[in-house]
Amino acid sequence: MNDQLSLTFSALSDPTRRAMLSRLSQGDANVSDLAKPFLKDMSLPAITKHLKVLENAGLIIKTKEAQWRPCKINGAPLKDASAWMEQYRQYWEESFDRLEEYLKTITDAKKSKRKKHGKKK
Repeated sequence: MNDQLSLTFSALSDPTRRAMLSRLSQGDANVSDLAKPFLKDMSLPAITKHLKVLENAGLIIKTKEAQWRPCKINGAPLKDASAWMEQYRQYWEESFDRLEEYLKTITDAKKSKRKKHGKKK
């Protein structure tokens, strides 16, 4: 799994990592701030592994400032994933539009048939 899109979706597959990205979407945070909500349920090394996955996928940028490790979100991989999904959204919208038109023709045909035979519904 070397391509950027696969790395992005793999990183996004975990709810902990998505929560971390959600927090970073509100502004930069250091590692300990990102870890706080998860410390009841997981160890600091596990949190660090999640951050490493996000960093390897290019979704966050982690820097060093003295003893602090500030993190910030990198939107480029998310933009690429969104663009990839957009083509499928368009496909499904067009498919639903075609289905809607087809269902209208069936409904209209049934109404027409009922009127022709004098049935009401």
